[in-house]
Amino acid sequence: MRFVIFGAGAIGGVVGARLHQSGHEVVLIARGAHLEAIRRDGLTLLTPVERTVLELAVVGDPASVGWSGDEVVMLATNSQDTLGALSSLRGAAGPGVVVACLQNGVENERLALRLFEHVYGAVVMAPTGHLEPGMVEAYGSALSGMIDLGRYPHGIDDRSEQIAGALASSRFISRPVSDVMRLKHAKLLLNLGNAVQALCGPGERSDELAELARAEGRAALTAAGIDFVAEEVTDIGGRWRRLRVGDIDGRRRPGSSSWQSLQRGTGTIETDYLNGEIVLQGRLHGVPTPVNEALCRVAARVAREGGAPGSVAAEQVLAVAA
Repeated sequence: MRFVIFGAGAIGGVVGARLHQSGHEVVLIARGAHLEAIRRDGLTLLTPVERTVLELAVVGDPASVGWSGDEVVMLATNSQDTLGALSSLRGAAGPGVVVACLQNGVENERLALRLFEHVYGAVVMAPTGHLEPGMVEAYGSALSGMIDLGRYPHGIDDRSEQIAGALASSRFISRPVSDVMRLKHAKLLLNLGNAVQALCGPGERSDELAELARAEGRAALTAAGIDFVAEEVTDIGGRWRRLRVGDIDGRRRPGSSSWQSLQRGTGTIETDYLNGEIVLQGRLHGVPTPVNEALCRVAARVAREGGAPGSVAAEQVLAVAA
């Protein structure tokens, strides 16, 4: 089984690096300066206890992989890039390739199932970072993260057990689960605060804004009849202790994937697939979601205009919501 990591940023890069270190065959798909840096210098993996440069196979698109039929694609792009990635993947590998979505939100699996027969959802809880080309960071000193996965929309099969086993042998806690989307909806509620942290930074008002967004999220998911209770996901403190999260070169993890998108100036942000999922469910089921709607609007504008993390006051978002 060969692993193709489509999107070699924070999560994808760390997963690919750890799989490679444990002896699995890995190919990365990256782009831009990150692709060129890995080609030239290798992929640098930083943790609180190590700095390692890994020589990994890397290509710029799925057509350059050289498909043999035994691949598992670990999709790790941001959600706003999923449809384009899946379309190029189908053209290169065909609809029979296995796709596991290692992404925030709950829309990626549904998009994948339109194009591919074998789709797996994965709930990823890993403190990682990617701010410089050719470099990824894993802030767990004992383990790099927790990744539970199962067949989409539900179920466990031999392949999910094999993928979980490969991850468990590669510095991750991983298990096959039959109801992976319940876990992913629990993580979705946590991720509603990503836009708040990216836009407004830390603080009491930001905490209040994030809780307003989550209250809307719970109401919308409840109205939709979607199960989102999962203590194994929401126990962030316990999880971080198991991973032994620490600093890298005296630096704490910089922020969520949304924060990192603004910091790198990518021009896009995945808020429409996190807070926007709550907006969608609210509109479908008659639940008002003004705070999540405001976060989507403000985040899209700040990303488009190249705004910096922490450049928006929480009161500004609340004013838009009002």
